[in-house]
Amino acid sequence: MTEPFIHVALYEPEIPPNTGNIIRLCANTGAELHLIHPLGFELDDKRMRRAGLDYHEFANIKHYKNLQALLDENPGKRIVSCSTKATVSYTEYQYQPGDILLFGPETRGLPLDVIEQNDAVKIPMKAGSRSLNLSNAVAIILFESLRQLQ
Repeated sequence: MTEPFIHVALYEPEIPPNTGNIIRLCANTGAELHLIHPLGFELDDKRMRRAGLDYHEFANIKHYKNLQALLDENPGKRIVSCSTKATVSYTEYQYQPGDILLFGPETRGLPLDVIEQNDAVKIPMKAGSRSLNLSNAVAIILFESLRQLQ
């Protein structure tokens, strides 16, 4: 198998339909999906399966017991934290093949220490807005990275 242009990592995702949508997104773009446990749901959750619309078999999904395991198994890959707490717009960032786009859990986002240890990007939003839906945010940033790399 050839190396994916881009990787998507979900740090402790909590909402099954979001993960299902992201599985479908990764299957259709060729991005590899990394799920960092603990997950806030069971993998056979019917809501996740319905959102993924049977794309699970077409997606390349890897599981990790924690963030450190992801880092240990992907040495040399650049981690790009995607967070409302970042200062650089996702469109201003220069993505590289092999980057891992790291997204936090829906209710709390990535821990600040994780954001500070990596490059970080944000999706600019209207003042006072908290965040976008996780699967929407992944789609926006993933497609910008693919646009730049193709």
